[in-house]
Amino acid sequence: MGRRSRRASSDLRIAPPPISREDIRLLGILATGLPIPMVARHLSVSDRTVRRRIRSICDELEVTTAIEAVVWAARRRLI
Repeated sequence: MGRRSRRASSDLRIAPPPISREDIRLLGILATGLPIPMVARHLSVSDRTVRRRIRSICDELEVTTAIEAVVWAARRRLI
């Protein structure tokens, strides 16, 4: 039983993240502490687009806030 649990855990680390590279990039920028308007300018998109993408990422990761999404990515060493 112990072996099966370990194998399942290691498989999770190998699996690709459920979000795109662009979303990981956005989380990396958010992790720097930039406000959304500056993030939007950095990505050449609107504030609304950034907010919508953050909401989409949170939904995909099943977290509530952008901070939780950033922590999720950091724990997996994606950012």
